[in-house]
Amino acid sequence: MAITTEDFGKTADGTQVSLYTITNKNGFSAAVTNFGAILVKLFVPDKTGKTVDVVLGHDSVEGYFVNGSFFGATVGPSANRIDNACFTIDGVKYQLAVNDGTNNLHSDVDKGYHKRVWSASLKDNSISFSIDDADGCMGFPGNKKVQVTYTVTDDNELKIEYDVTSDKKTLINMTNHSYFNLAGHHSGNIEAHRLCINASRYTPVFERLIPTGELVDVEGTPFDFRTMKTVGDDIDADDIQLKYGQGYDHNFVLDDYDGTLRKAASVEEPTTGRKMDVYTDQPGIQFYAGSCIAPETGKGGVVYGKRSGLCLETQCFPDAVNQPQFQDVIFGPERPYRTTTVYKFYN
Repeated sequence: MAITTEDFGKTADGTQVSLYTITNKNGFSAAVTNFGAILVKLFVPDKTGKTVDVVLGHDSVEGYFVNGSFFGATVGPSANRIDNACFTIDGVKYQLAVNDGTNNLHSDVDKGYHKRVWSASLKDNSISFSIDDADGCMGFPGNKKVQVTYTVTDDNELKIEYDVTSDKKTLINMTNHSYFNLAGHHSGNIEAHRLCINASRYTPVFERLIPTGELVDVEGTPFDFRTMKTVGDDIDADDIQLKYGQGYDHNFVLDDYDGTLRKAASVEEPTTGRKMDVYTDQPGIQFYAGSCIAPETGKGGVVYGKRSGLCLETQCFPDAVNQPQFQDVIFGPERPYRTTTVYKFYN
């Protein structure tokens, strides 16, 4: 296993940042940067052995200064949407940035973890990024120590581990926001990808994309991915939930959740034969089909647009902090936050 380090540019204040690439014996490699602990490149072989980059992103750090679509981002302290951009812990109300209608989305567009420069620690086949996040930053309580570790295995797995401790009770619900296109990041629309999600239920949303609190059966709906189905088959169906999300942008309730690492989803790309399995110890996975990607120039001058990549974001349910029937997302001195996601590739 080899790790290389290269210059990735400078932040707006002149801080030098790096790109680290981990490569296994099969030519499978992941490139990550200490700016935002972002996954920048992921080279995966196809059925003929040809290796291409399957995640959307940018060629230098400058491309991530805005990053309105959160390409490759480590999102924290809280991913997804929070109703009215606020929550309460032990009678104390905490106000967050209002940045998505009346919601908070992905913590903070400018101050979130995806815009921070992290410390990096390299091992044989992994890179750990760490930051200290001060009490009150972005409106979240608690002095937090945050670590995200990327590991590449010889089984063509990319493992992402999250570890957070806080000296106060606080909301933590992190994820990775990579957009996958298994035909290659340059290949355009992902509607021909085939997807299976191990979920018999999903969480429907109001128009503002906040969950209603219900857990609804997927059977007989466009949200039934319990067996392999082409993403584009129902994505534009006459369904109010799809209209709200402009396609799929919904949390799926994973079957048989028990807090252990289990397979949550599988994706296939028919022309290249590339396949990806997603494993998580979290109760939910947000399937976002990239319908709101605004046209922008990415790696190699490629213009990304609507549905150029899909996200499978492992996490607790959106707005769980305000919906007590969902899983507990409050962590603190007596309850550290630890979770693992694995993306496994084969053909």
